[in-house]
Formats: sequence, structure tokens, C-alpha cells
Amino acid sequence: MLAKQLSIFLENKSGRLTEVTEVLGNAGVNLSALSIADNSDFGILRCIVSNPEKAYQVLKDAHFAVKITDVIGFTCANVAGALAKVLRHLSENGVFIEYMYSFADGEMANIIIRPSDLENCEKILQTCDVGLLDASELYKM
Repeated sequence: MLAKQLSIFLENKSGRLTEVTEVLGNAGVNLSALSIADNSDFGILRCIVSNPEKAYQVLKDAHFAVKITDVIGFTCANVAGALAKVLRHLSENGVFIEYMYSFADGEMANIIIRPSDLENCEKILQTCDVGLLDASELYKM
């Protein structure tokens, strides 16, 4: 259930995020989910898009530093403690989460994670009370 995520490195200056969204929009690539982390010099925009390969190419052509990484998407109940149970199960089985972002949609929460061990994480999640998301589902959310 692996999905492709883009990581785009952006200088911390006004308009860079706008440029990324315009490049993607002009190419007909839709953003499904995103997260931005920054420090004093640069930011990292991590995103799930409708067409990762096309997005990668148009961003490269526009001179953005971009890479594609594998992530895992899953859903769990959007109630207090549900995510904690899943994360506890992963940590007890030695899976370290490098980063995570999520968005709620009514009674369900959609979670995207980058674990230290993709294969093991996927196996462990299959034993939890979560719904693993196919890449195609993430790309069209």
C-alpha cells in the first residue's frame, strides 16, 4: 500500500509556495495532502499529488529541488486515542516514524507516515484496526 510523495525544498522567501502550486496547477496536477516544515533558511513541502511522476518532472523543469519518497497511508477512527493506539503498536514493534501528517474527514482520519521500515510497518498496520489506503485512493482525495 505504498504511495509516492513529493518532497520539495523551498527557500524561505515570499512567493515560493505560490510558484510550486502554480506549476502543479498549470500542469493539471492536483494536491491531495501537504505538510510544510521549515527552518530559518529553507522549508520542505511534502505532498501527495494526483500524478507524482508528472509533478516531479514539471517541478524539475521549473528548477525546483524535488525528490520522490515512499510513504504509507491509512485511516483510523477520528476519535480521541485512536491514533495513539496505532502508534503504540508500531513503536512496540520497533517502527520509528520519521514524520507524519494527517487530515480528518468526518468520522475518519487519514494519516500519511514515513516509517523507518516500510515493509515491516505495512505488515504491522495490517494487524491493527486501520484501513490501509491504496496509492490511487490517496492521489484522488
